[in-house]
Formats: sequence, C-alpha cells, structure tokens
Amino acid sequence: MFFAELGAKVIKVENKNSGGDVTRSWKLASEDEQHPFSAYYSSVNWGKESWMLDLKDHEDKQKLLAEIQTADIVIANFKAGSAAKLGLDYPSLKAMKEDLIYGEISGFGNSKRIAYDVVLQAESGFLSMCGEPEGNPVKMPVALIDLLAAHQLKEGMLLALWQKEKTGQGAKVSVSLYDSALAALANQATNYLMAGQIAKPMGTLHPNIAPYGECFPCKKDELLVLAVGNDKQFKALCAVLKMPELATEARFLHNHLRVKNRKALAERLAEAIQTQEREALLTVLIEKDVPAGAVRNMQEVLEAKEAQSRLLQEEKEGSTLSTLSGNAFEISD
Repeated sequence: MFFAELGAKVIKVENKNSGGDVTRSWKLASEDEQHPFSAYYSSVNWGKESWMLDLKDHEDKQKLLAEIQTADIVIANFKAGSAAKLGLDYPSLKAMKEDLIYGEISGFGNSKRIAYDVVLQAESGFLSMCGEPEGNPVKMPVALIDLLAAHQLKEGMLLALWQKEKTGQGAKVSVSLYDSALAALANQATNYLMAGQIAKPMGTLHPNIAPYGECFPCKKDELLVLAVGNDKQFKALCAVLKMPELATEARFLHNHLRVKNRKALAERLAEAIQTQEREALLTVLIEKDVPAGAVRNMQEVLEAKEAQSRLLQEEKEGSTLSTLSGNAFEISD
C-alpha cells in the first residue's frame, strides 16, 4: 500500500481456493456478511489490483511469473519453506530476473510457528507492559507489530531500490515480526539492560518521566493527558494552573523527584484540572508550550479537519473502500 500510494502499480496475489486474503472475512458484527471484503481488509489494500490465483496450477503460475519478469519488486509472505516448494523463493526468481528486489516478511524467521500480532506482542514483552498495574495484560488495539515490520521492510526495499539505481543489482530484504518487535522495545529494553528494571504495566504512565501520561478528568469529565518532559514545561504548567508554588516544592523540583513522587503530584494536579473546561485549558497549555492532549474517540479523531486530508477512497469490487493514508510524510522542493 505504501508503494501504491506513491504511484506504483501494485498487484496483490490472493489464493482463489481459500476465498482470498483471510482478512476479507474479518468483519465486525455490524458489517454485511455478503460484502466482498471487510473494513479490516480495506485498511491495508487501497490502491492494489487483486489477482485470484492458484499457485499450484500451471497456467496461473505462468501468468504470475510473466508478470514478475516485468516487476521491480516482489513481496512474499509465505509459511517457512513454501516459497521454495513453489519456486517463488529469491534464488529461483533471481535466476529469472537478476535485478529483482525481493522483500520477504516472516513471523519468527525460519520457524514454521504461526505468528499473529498478539502472539508477537506477548513474546516480545509488549503485552507484559500494557494495562493497569492491578489488571490483566492489555494488547495494543492495532496490529502494531505487523505495522512496525512493514515499515522496516519498506525502508529496506527503499535502500535496495537506491542501490539498484547505483549498481543495477537486485537484493533480498528480509524482516521478521519478532526482530521488528525487539527493535522497537527502545527505552524499555535499555531500562532493563542498563538498570535491571523489568517493565511493568503502568497504564498510560511513563517509567522515566512525570507528569507524563497522567490522564485527568476536566469539568465535564472529558479527559486530558499531560506529557511534561522537562522542568521548564513543568513550571509553565504550574503557572497555567495558577499554582506556581508547586514548581518550587522540594519533592517536585526536577524530573527525577517528580517520578519518585508522581502519585502525590498527580493528586495535586487533579484538584486544579477538574475545575477547568478541557478545550479552554488545552488551548492555553498549547500556547504556553506545555505538551498536552485531549483523549478523543475515533469519531472525534476522523471528523477533525486535520484528518480529512488523509482519507482515501476507492471503488473496488462494486463497493467503496475507505481507509487512511499510510504515508505520513511530504516531499517538497
């Protein structure tokens, strides 16, 4: 979809014997059972031309191989060993087209283990960190490991395209969901590697910064989240809330002390914030360079004018496919 949005012709090969991509059937209870594809399927298939093929059928396979001979990139997502059996692994296709860029995504590398996103969230530690301290583990509500791996693969293929422009050579770019998940552990991994701290569920809180991630109800019970990252921002927050003395209190003087005393700090902040109108307070916080945000639901998010320019629509199989752009960058002269 990334390349489709940039103008490439993208052909998605689906298994006609199984009814195509399984996500076609991943429908909400409210979705029409007879509809040819689900909202979930729509989220990652904008701009693609779908081919229903049986890769064990000679005619279908020849049609695919003929198309590959004209392609710049092939992206494969087979179970371990299946690509080689079908003659669609990198060595086989490279022998046919020397400058081909072959992108391969897997779950656990060469393992045959089935890898759905929540399994990766569990195995890579994300599930153990998400949720409230006294509750059950909570998974991230989008398939974030899938998305992270997709971006890793995309970046590798962009580098391979650049190399091809310079040398004329093709390449194989391999990414596993597991490796991508580990690579994204960032500060939580180094907190353990350098300080021996095993990350625990903290809700929206941050283990290294305070007040960061604390959510506060405002006057109409609308939630506001703070993300105060330094002492200057904390002083500005206290000034906006008309409690400058908080910034000079010994236990809140700098971030390390605020992390140690975050519960007491949150109680003090909650008293002031609950008397405020959320949007009015948020406006002032933004003006004073205090990082903060309104906790908005999906309807509020997608109806905001800032989101409207990112909406994508396409007529596909007699229905309208709607999704969001997956590209978050702009290129200008």
